[in-house]
Amino acid sequence: MSTVECRGGCLCGNIRFIATGTAENPHICSCKMCQKHSGSLALCWVEFPKDAVQWVGEGGFPSLYRSSDHSSRAFCNKCGSSLGAIDDEPTVGLILGNFDQ
Repeated sequence: MSTVECRGGCLCGNIRFIATGTAENPHICSCKMCQKHSGSLALCWVEFPKDAVQWVGEGGFPSLYRSSDHSSRAFCNKCGSSLGAIDDEPTVGLILGNFDQ
């Protein structure tokens, strides 16, 4: 994988992130949980270590919904945009549609 610095955020800009380092495990998921989380048939994800993701927007850290015994879904409490998943293990999965580029 390559070393990157990616910026992105929610629809209204309240929640912003900078992800740096090595992007890991790019994948598409079409499980029922991802479908309900996104309202789409599938989600495109990429993962970063937790310490490689900074929440820099005015809204700070995203709101969380505990979706399983090992992970929480992240979203903006202002516009409702889905941002990704924050696992109990040191991983943050970010939805590719939220990246600026």
